[in-house]
Amino acid sequence: MEKEAASTILHRLESGYAVRPLSIIALKLIELASDEDASIRDMVNLVEKDPSLAVRVLNLANSVAFRGRERIKTLQQAAVRLGAHHLKLMALSISIRDAFPMGRVGPLDYEAFWRVSLYRALMARSLADRSRVCDPDEAFLAGLTLEIGLLILFDLYVKGKNEEISLELQPLETLLARERAHFGVDHRQIGKAALKFWKFPEKIIACQSCYGDAAERRDAPMPARICELSRVFSRLLYHDASGELLAFFSEAQSLLKLRQETIQEIVLKTFQEVQETAAYLRLEVDKERDLMEIMEKANRALGRISEKMSRLSKTSEQKDLPSFEALDGEECSVQFTLQAVAHEIRNPLTAVGGFARRLASALDSGSQAGKYAQVILAESLRLEKILSDMR
Repeated sequence: MEKEAASTILHRLESGYAVRPLSIIALKLIELASDEDASIRDMVNLVEKDPSLAVRVLNLANSVAFRGRERIKTLQQAAVRLGAHHLKLMALSISIRDAFPMGRVGPLDYEAFWRVSLYRALMARSLADRSRVCDPDEAFLAGLTLEIGLLILFDLYVKGKNEEISLELQPLETLLARERAHFGVDHRQIGKAALKFWKFPEKIIACQSCYGDAAERRDAPMPARICELSRVFSRLLYHDASGELLAFFSEAQSLLKLRQETIQEIVLKTFQEVQETAAYLRLEVDKERDLMEIMEKANRALGRISEKMSRLSKTSEQKDLPSFEALDGEECSVQFTLQAVAHEIRNPLTAVGGFARRLASALDSGSQAGKYAQVILAESLRLEKILSDMR
């Protein structure tokens, strides 16, 4: 396909050109959602027409994320437990996932794409749920479809051709700029057009246009801010981005006003839910491997903190402590130094140390992940003691 003007190709995409069709059931669910007279029974009758979808929705309702006191056996009970709104969005998630193949095709690894998307979606839902800033179900779907345009761009411009363009999502801004230079349009613009064609909620569509620094501004839409935070988290799993762990904790605490303990709980909840949620999307996820990857990032973060503390300790040994008479004159310098220590060492150490404690208490101490968590916890406790002694 030859390079076209961005406005032309986007207009064609919004009309359905090259956009994979969703299932008829999913499209009718969207129509029902806009009908004020539609009931849960109407949605159940619709989902029951697709036995495969019905079974997967039923399994979802009995999963870790939604399980109640008793196991439910009928789709009607599942609909009541999930709610009509959630039933619609989860059916949409399944339909979108099923619209694309799996495996690897040329430079595109569909399996890896959907694994990252699932972690991002689960994190988005948990952040939205705990912060109460937007609808958790919409946050899940927004996170799942955040980079969906990349798959469509691949179909349009790369698949079956001799294009040697990298599809690596990180750094995102670099990829988008390269796409615009090469094709005249980027995959976020394509994703926005596709979601419009599928008649997705406007709040979810808006997340396609708001990313990076724009998504971190105070006036950015909350679903976009949630998705950007979730994107930071997903980078930890499949990229060499150990610095992102501290960035994720810091930004979640700052933007959503969440306590560090809450953020730690959200991360663990994501790993607790990923296996069963992956099953209804027909994905294979190695939870243990991915959890080890997160712990490796935590360990590296502790290593950097240790280096900073070592440098600070050596600097302190080379300088004489000020006298009481000199303290007044050095008050600003002392305060600045303490603030720097708090920002560079104490706050990150508290975040990683707390996460290590949470991991150590939640994981089986005999498992490989549990043993690694104990190692990280021991290191964080050692650094906390050194910092306490330095004070």
